[in-house]
Amino acid sequence: MNAVIVAVLIMIALSMARVHVVIALLIGAVAGGLTAGFSLTETVEIFSEGLGANAPIALSYGLLGAFALAITYTGLPNLMVQGAIKIVGKEDETRNKTMTKVLLLFILAIVASFSQNVIPVHIAFIPILIPPLLIVFNELALDRRAAAVSLTFGLKAPYILLPFGYGAIFHDTIATNMEESGLAIAAADIPQAVLLPVIGMVIGLAVALLYTYRKSRNYENLPLQDQPEEEQNDYTPVGITVGFVSVVVVLVTQVITEQMFFGALSGLVVLYLYFAVLHFQNAFSLQKTDELMTNGMKMLAFIGFVMITAGGFAEVIRESGHVEQLVGWTSVWFGDQLGLAALAMLIIGLFITIGIGSSFATIPIIAAIFVPMAASLGFSPMATIALIGTAGALGDAGSPVSDSTLGPTAGLNADGQHNHIWDTVVPTFIHFNIPLIIFGWLAAMVL
Repeated sequence: MNAVIVAVLIMIALSMARVHVVIALLIGAVAGGLTAGFSLTETVEIFSEGLGANAPIALSYGLLGAFALAITYTGLPNLMVQGAIKIVGKEDETRNKTMTKVLLLFILAIVASFSQNVIPVHIAFIPILIPPLLIVFNELALDRRAAAVSLTFGLKAPYILLPFGYGAIFHDTIATNMEESGLAIAAADIPQAVLLPVIGMVIGLAVALLYTYRKSRNYENLPLQDQPEEEQNDYTPVGITVGFVSVVVVLVTQVITEQMFFGALSGLVVLYLYFAVLHFQNAFSLQKTDELMTNGMKMLAFIGFVMITAGGFAEVIRESGHVEQLVGWTSVWFGDQLGLAALAMLIIGLFITIGIGSSFATIPIIAAIFVPMAASLGFSPMATIALIGTAGALGDAGSPVSDSTLGPTAGLNADGQHNHIWDTVVPTFIHFNIPLIIFGWLAAMVL
């Protein structure tokens, strides 16, 4: 039995059975390690060695949570909500709410796309922008599963296709690892090779927004978690200005340092100074400042724990040696049947990425194996790029441990009414991984 398949299937099955994803990852990692022939002690040691891999990301999420909650006290998010409500209108007004919902969802996808290529802040915008907009979503009876699909599309498709921001890093990772594995390619060829898979994602997005989740879904207007309802309303020109400045500081610092936690920290410094001024004016207590920072970190602590645990899970998968075994089976089973071999390679990419939860971390693993395999099977260089790029992207959307799903959940579940597995993971898996397999296979066949 292959350890990768065992670990991933157990993790997915437990997650879908509503076992907490951290526990599911732990049990899946142990099962995978034992299947690979490690003792329990060895499995625990390997798992522990991988825990630090995602520590910077976990720290980033904790600080982003504190920043997202702190900035609500400047009034900037509430001002955005009031503007959105004016655009949407009241319930008793005659308005085509379906078109309004679709437009709003496409705007979310565009904003998320900008976070990958134009202003590369990744998911940093979600805990700031999405929670205050939940009241607007509720006003429209918008199905939050559609919002999750829109956000995840914007967090993935742009960097797969466009060589800017995170896309430049992704394309460089593909080109570098393919060259190290024996096939030198031009990075300029990657957009053409992955165009068809991204078109598949566009189709999946359209199906989700215009068909699957087009119907209304009702939610209660609940206060955001860890934030008293009465403190979400007031805003002043000074507060709005400070909130805007803090957001700009976060974006600029993150772009300069290329680290999310430095960006969040810089924004927190600006807000701390603002709260200190309010304290001297007897308008804000330092104890309240400390409480809101702690509560904000709690808000995204879930993501931090998941990412740390996912690092240990991924280390067990890598050390098992069964990734190579899984790919070796493909070569033996399908020989020169290119269509079946391409499909098998994509499914392998899905299993590896859904367990690791990162396209970027998956590429070095699959490139080392897919390049010689594709060459032996007779795939062209462009088809090989398409297979590696698509296999790396597969499973990122739809993985319980991917920041492409954890980020949207963190924003959409700010009032406790959005389930990570059934409202984010399953919808994104269905609407993106299936089209990616179909169009990735097609790309491998025609290029």
